[in-house]
Amino acid sequence: MARPDPTASVRADHHRQGRVSTVRRDLPEETAVAMVYHGTTQAVMMATPGDLEDFAYGFSLTEGIVDHPDQISACEVLSHPKGMEVQMWLTEDRADAIAARRRAMTGPVGCGLCGIDSLDQAVRDLPDLRGTRVALSADDLAGATEALRDWQPLHDRSRAVHAAGFLRPGQGIVMAREDVGRHNALDKLIGALARAGIDPAQGILVLTSRVSVEMVQKCAMAGCAALVAVSAPTLHALRLAEAAGITLAAFARSDGFELFTHPQRLSSRISDVA
Repeated sequence: MARPDPTASVRADHHRQGRVSTVRRDLPEETAVAMVYHGTTQAVMMATPGDLEDFAYGFSLTEGIVDHPDQISACEVLSHPKGMEVQMWLTEDRADAIAARRRAMTGPVGCGLCGIDSLDQAVRDLPDLRGTRVALSADDLAGATEALRDWQPLHDRSRAVHAAGFLRPGQGIVMAREDVGRHNALDKLIGALARAGIDPAQGILVLTSRVSVEMVQKCAMAGCAALVAVSAPTLHALRLAEAAGITLAAFARSDGFELFTHPQRLSSRISDVA
């Protein structure tokens, strides 16, 4: 069975100022995607059915199922009438570890903590990235979300998906992924970086969404010490970023940004005109 297209064109009646016209809209597909390890489903999420191998690798890394992409020995995407399956096989040490912590997680795209079975999992310990060296410039942070716009073909067609991008200081965005779920977009990006052998510690993760706890957790698990977003962080996410040593910038626009944590990595600053 072929994989579904990430978008499809549909008809709609466009009402404006008392007039009605027919328009066509490209809307993003949303399908159930199961992460299956050694024949057992670990998680089911609603996602855009594209870049699923990247999604699988990123999810495995940010959930702590594997510590390195080489610990996934095989990965296969299968289509089913009710959704998609990503079947993975792990090296022996990781297979034993996942058997010890087996859980099922089903949730909508807007929730990155659905299905956890303890508070400890929601507030898990994160890597300490305070010693990670990455030189950030004010120009990089201010222009990050605008630069990401050039990497959002699904958004341009549908206006209904999020994106996550990886920015190398001085070079701009070098990779991006899109999905109806902001968490899924970030997992896909992290997986794509891992498969390409690109170290997230050497750049900045850029988000088209708000910064929630799960987004900071995924950033830390990926080993990236800088995160910039178009929208606001939550207070809990801010505390996590501070504790994990992540430089967090938000409300990023072409004319500036707001820097909340670990400003020491910023090599040049926008003048304070307030």
